[in-house]
Amino acid sequence: MFSASQSSKAQFLDKARQAREERRELKEKERAAIQIQALIRRFLCRCRLQREIRFEDFFEANESGSSKRSALSVFRIARKLLFIFNLKVDKERFEKLCRCILNSMDVENEPKPDILQDSKLVNLHLTMLVTFTDTPTWKILRGKGETLRPAMNHICANIMGHLNQKGFYSVLQILLTNGLARSRPSLSKGSLTAIFSLALRPVVAAQFSDNLLRSFLIHIMSVPAIMTHLATLTPERLAVIESHELFRKFILFLSREVQCRDVCVCLEGSHTLCLLGNLVYLGSLNDKVLEEETAHFVGVLIHMLSYCQKYVSQKKSNLTHWHPVLGWFSQTVDYGLNESMPLLTKQLQHLWGVHMIRILFSDVLSKKLLENQEMAQLPAQPVSPQNSLPMKNLFKRAFQKSASVRNILKPVGGKRVDSAEVQKVCSICVLYQTTLTTLTQIRLQILTGLTYLDDLLPKLWAFICELGPQGGLKLFLECLNNDTEESKRLLAMLMLFCDCSRHLITILDDIEVYEEQISFKLEELVTISSFLNSFVFKMIWDGIVENARGETLELFHSVHGWLMVLYERDCRRRFAPDDHWLRKDLKPSVLFQELDKDKKRAQLLLQYIPHVIPHKNRVLLFRNMVTKEKEKLGLVETSSASPHVTHITIRRSRMLEDGYEQLRQLSQNAMKGVIRVKFVNDLGVDEAGIDQDGVFKEFLEEIIKKVFDPALNLFKTTSGDERLYPSPTSYIHENYLQLFEFVGKMLGKAVYEGIVVDVPFASFFLSQLLGHHHSVFYSSVDELPSLDSEFYKNLTSIKRYDGDISDLGLTLSYDEDVMGQLVCHELVPGGKTIPVTNENKISYIHLMAHFRMHTQIKSQTAALISGFRSIIKPEWIRMFSAPELQRLISGDNAEIDLEDLKKHTVYYGGFHGSHRVIIWLWDILANDFSPDERAMFLKFVTSCSRPPLLGFAYLKPPFSIRCVEVSDDQDTGDTLGSVLRGFFTIRKKEPGGRLPTSSTCFNLLKLPNYSKKSILREKLRYAISMNTGFELS
Repeated sequence: MFSASQSSKAQFLDKARQAREERRELKEKERAAIQIQALIRRFLCRCRLQREIRFEDFFEANESGSSKRSALSVFRIARKLLFIFNLKVDKERFEKLCRCILNSMDVENEPKPDILQDSKLVNLHLTMLVTFTDTPTWKILRGKGETLRPAMNHICANIMGHLNQKGFYSVLQILLTNGLARSRPSLSKGSLTAIFSLALRPVVAAQFSDNLLRSFLIHIMSVPAIMTHLATLTPERLAVIESHELFRKFILFLSREVQCRDVCVCLEGSHTLCLLGNLVYLGSLNDKVLEEETAHFVGVLIHMLSYCQKYVSQKKSNLTHWHPVLGWFSQTVDYGLNESMPLLTKQLQHLWGVHMIRILFSDVLSKKLLENQEMAQLPAQPVSPQNSLPMKNLFKRAFQKSASVRNILKPVGGKRVDSAEVQKVCSICVLYQTTLTTLTQIRLQILTGLTYLDDLLPKLWAFICELGPQGGLKLFLECLNNDTEESKRLLAMLMLFCDCSRHLITILDDIEVYEEQISFKLEELVTISSFLNSFVFKMIWDGIVENARGETLELFHSVHGWLMVLYERDCRRRFAPDDHWLRKDLKPSVLFQELDKDKKRAQLLLQYIPHVIPHKNRVLLFRNMVTKEKEKLGLVETSSASPHVTHITIRRSRMLEDGYEQLRQLSQNAMKGVIRVKFVNDLGVDEAGIDQDGVFKEFLEEIIKKVFDPALNLFKTTSGDERLYPSPTSYIHENYLQLFEFVGKMLGKAVYEGIVVDVPFASFFLSQLLGHHHSVFYSSVDELPSLDSEFYKNLTSIKRYDGDISDLGLTLSYDEDVMGQLVCHELVPGGKTIPVTNENKISYIHLMAHFRMHTQIKSQTAALISGFRSIIKPEWIRMFSAPELQRLISGDNAEIDLEDLKKHTVYYGGFHGSHRVIIWLWDILANDFSPDERAMFLKFVTSCSRPPLLGFAYLKPPFSIRCVEVSDDQDTGDTLGSVLRGFFTIRKKEPGGRLPTSSTCFNLLKLPNYSKKSILREKLRYAISMNTGFELS
């Protein structure tokens, strides 16, 4: 019973709970229904009101007829418009509202509309924003309304904050970029002023907070050349920037690495460069800030350039894009900025302009160099026998010509590398070096700017000499082995010095280098070249170059490039003493051993600085290379095999034609092999004589003598020292290019076989034969004196002409008399209509020099070089300079060493070293003949007036003297009787009426057995002066 009563109670409670839930749900439904009804009624009411207001003309004129309205009236209109505002429908009404507001505030600073239709609206909205966020212009706040100003200022700040949150800076950036990133800006002065004012207000209001400075830098300062446009259109804005010290704030903000990286990443490369340009331009206008914040300024620029540099590529690929300043760039390039690149480049030019260089390098430029007045107080150097040498005196006189001789001859050391001064200069050098490697397309502009100040580079060299405990070489060699930041900065300084100095010396002509001694004195060039020579040698010999990558490899190429420019300048015209370029600590025997073992450092040494090896050792190395190739090709006779021999038959009257026809078809290896020549006369009868290289030697010499004869017009002589180069009018010959290729092969064959030929080439042509003209540092103007010294003087006088060069009536063309007809050659397309002015006169000089030495004879030179290189490998002769190549071709220009000649002479016909005629001969040559007569004697016997480079031991065939009893047409060779008579000085008859003769093909002197020394002297002198040799034995 008890359990039944409990069950009925639970049911009762459950029913009561259900009833409560139903009542609550019913109340919620009623409340929801009421709320929905209210929302619907409100919506319907608002729609009805909007319809009524939309059809209402609430912009009708005032009762007074004035266009100006009261603030309350404008408020009511704005309230109505904002209530119904729809952007697509109400554009015109919104424009009217803006005009009402401006009129009500009594403002008169609306920008003048531009030509573009949309710009009217842009100007209206800009003026609206400028005015609406600038309470001092509000009429309502004047007088009694002043109490409202704090509240209104707060409202304006809120408005600007709201705009910033909605991407206001991004909109302004688009507006500025579209209006300014073009050849002619479309924004008016008023529009630009308004935009910049609007952009600056939030920054100033927020007291230059980091967030707003970041936004301003990313969106406004990255607009291409905006600072230049401000300076041109609205310079008062720059005054505002200066008054707020914005430049200092920008630099200090970006000097924090995290902030700078963040800005660069947001902008990417193209716009980072635009920001960089604007900062540089601002820096050029703020000397005081730049001086005070040099370290931060330099650091910021380095960071930004380094960011861009990461994406600068050396070549075109599918992942790169072309940028007018950076070159191939592996980030996306905004091509819409291309029109603004000239302005951006002008901004960047301030970085290497004289004004900024003077500020940044003030520590270096403030140094005083020791001049000759102070040197006079230095202790005099003791005079040694070496100092009295003619060459030394010549250099001394050259130095004394200078207005002031500086005493910067060797590194002195003493300046701590961790001092603030050194670190500052290193940072600046890093900046400019980074600029050079990043802004690849304007590299030459940068180098030209850095070399404009004559005293910067000498003083930088003086600064380098003072670094470290001992200065100079040792410090920088230590830096190569230390991978520290400090070492990298020091090496960047050296690299910048080398790049700039190389550029300077390349653009200076000989007068400026040797007579005027612009920037560097000759003695400084001697010291610098010694430093560079040692530095490059150590880098190679110590194995640093073998494994060099990145910055180390760039440093090597920079230092090596400057070294080779100096070396080639010295080869053309000496400024360094004898043996200056040699390394005394390098033993040629050690080098040759390493080359035989294919050691990398020895190969690199031969590739980059062969001049440190004595010339004769290089010639010996060249001969060894030729010998090795001959052995490889099987061209050397061995016990087991004989080389293939090519036989050719030559008519003496048609030597050139027959030689050309028979040899030009030969393969490369056949040309390098043994060639036997058989001469026939006009009747087809073989001439006497067996060719054991001798007849081929005569044939080669005769061919070369014919083809290089200026009368043939394949070659021409220079106006001064009559040296040979291809004739520009050689095209009159049929198949002239094939002829030049043949000449190249013959010349190459002579060098290959070690046959010296007396062919003096012009220096500029030898440079082309070596391939120097392909170098980026090659200057046609420097080589021009070797072609025509008078023409060179005329061109350099144009360079130095102080007046208006256009008065001379020159054009970018060259008029030449070609076989009686005046031919006009245009140096550039349309050049005959382009006048030479002060702006393009340097280009004119280089174009003219390049045309005379390259363009005119381009095809002839290419054909000859092709033939020459088919015999002589280019890498074989790269170890020689132009004068050394001439010596390789034509023999040594040193005086004949009679002792060496005597030692390597072979005697025939009974003559011997102690024979009285032979003793007389050597005595006459040594004591009675002049150097010129000795040269004539050598030419009489060998056909070349110069001795072989390695001495007479290398003369092939060897120099020989034979005793003869009869004339050449009766001579049948040596017999036992003739040899005995010659040996014992027994004569058939007195040979006093006969002259000495020679067979140049065998280097053989045929000497009668004279009875008196005086007769020998007289006959020999007559014979060599009449040149009666060149006979076949």
